[in-house]
Amino acid sequence: MAIQSTIFKIDLELADLDRGHFSGYGLTVARHPSETDERMMIRLLAFMLHASPTLVFGRGLSTEDEADLRDTDAAGNIECWIDVGLPAAKAIRRACGRSRTVVVVSYGGRAADVWWRQNSEKLVTHDNLRVLSLSAGESQSLASLAERTMRLQCTVQDGVIWLGNQRQQIELAPKVLFSSNP
Repeated sequence: MAIQSTIFKIDLELADLDRGHFSGYGLTVARHPSETDERMMIRLLAFMLHASPTLVFGRGLSTEDEADLRDTDAAGNIECWIDVGLPAAKAIRRACGRSRTVVVVSYGGRAADVWWRQNSEKLVTHDNLRVLSLSAGESQSLASLAERTMRLQCTVQDGVIWLGNQRQQIELAPKVLFSSNP
């Protein structure tokens, strides 16, 4: 018998001052059995940083060649493709060819640093790519907020994210490793 995904319900109040986007979201996120709370929460953070009425979560880790999150226009064209983790350069190149904008949110401490050193030369040639990196401490503090039912408040200003619930507040400042749009 296959292990089922764990379902998380999130009530999110978002104030993104950088983009002028203010909204409330009722989200349902499925965490794949092999996915950690850390990775799931980073997917949620990626949603917060790019939130729109048309941004949706992908089908999960077991679905190759699909974004972790994607935003499509009315014609079905992919406006924004978002991957979390350390995707292969080939997968990023393919995503850059399929989408107007591609964002990678990397994490994992030293492994992320090594991934970037090994792939940066291949990736900086794309004119529609942005690569962010969370420190190991930031991703772990983000994971500490994970609960099956969450009420979160998020404020984004000048690239800094303040995120919290009724018991805990954290501050995140993802490092921009590369952005083709300054």
